[in-house]
Amino acid sequence: MIGADRVPLTVAVTGSTGFLGQAVIAELARRNCRLRLLARREPLPLAAAADVHPDIVLGALDDPAALARLVQGADVVLHIAGAIKAADDAGYLRVNRDGSRTLAEQVARHAPNAHFIQVSSLAARHPELSGYAASKRAGEQAVLDLLGPERVSVIRPPAIYGPGDRETMIFFELASRKMVPLPGKPTARIALIHVEDAARLLVERVFGAPTGRVQAIADGQPAGYAWQDILGAACAAVGNTSPRYFSLPSGLVRLVGGGVGAIASIVGKAGMVSAGKIRELLHEDWAVPAGELLREADAEPRHRLVEGFAATARWYREAGWL
Repeated sequence: MIGADRVPLTVAVTGSTGFLGQAVIAELARRNCRLRLLARREPLPLAAAADVHPDIVLGALDDPAALARLVQGADVVLHIAGAIKAADDAGYLRVNRDGSRTLAEQVARHAPNAHFIQVSSLAARHPELSGYAASKRAGEQAVLDLLGPERVSVIRPPAIYGPGDRETMIFFELASRKMVPLPGKPTARIALIHVEDAARLLVERVFGAPTGRVQAIADGQPAGYAWQDILGAACAAVGNTSPRYFSLPSGLVRLVGGGVGAIASIVGKAGMVSAGKIRELLHEDWAVPAGELLREADAEPRHRLVEGFAATARWYREAGWL
């Protein structure tokens, strides 16, 4: 086990202010890690700020000098940062591939014994679907090529939900309607995980040796959920007791998504909806096979879908988001 003979571990983290990053930082603090965080500016908007006292390194993934300061002497480098929206494929690659490569280069030079944990995405399993998916796969490969599998663990989360997340809030907005659309085929299966479970699994990996493998995480149902299971849980969470489901034709979804993406590209703005994202949405197999699944004995998922969605919806209402 890395760092078993010296406590606390020094963990260098990118992406600490994001949705997943904040949950990870809170969990690392609970485990008494010494935290060194990359940030563009201070103060950091950390939800757990009262309990977290990190060292801050100002900079970004395209700043080798800042990355060198970040990783110097670290026991573990936990790379969470990444672009989930970009104006074009090149924008994804600059962050998700090139940023990962630059960070790995600095680890090779300044933290030769560090365990590098690359937090990727389940989308990387199918790089042909989108620029985002391709960039996440390229980031994985860049890190493995530079550091070798003996120093690396690659983790692919599925869709992550929970309090504070804006991306999966769409499930609850759709579930609030009398007519609830199902965007994919009935045969589609989508793995999910609550943000607290994802954070606990990642932090448990911090205290373990590099796996040298690309693995995925999921909740207690890695085989995934049908769209009606997901929207049904969201309906229950928002109090919609008699929803009427209807399937959206895939051609219509592609047409609308492609149109929105084209407009965003023309005006030079990054958007979550694009032709590539629609291909990801309509892909039928986002389950996690047993052979790819990462399980940690001390971090088994605790949140079931129905209960997790109910708690998330309560948070949205209390925050005034829903």
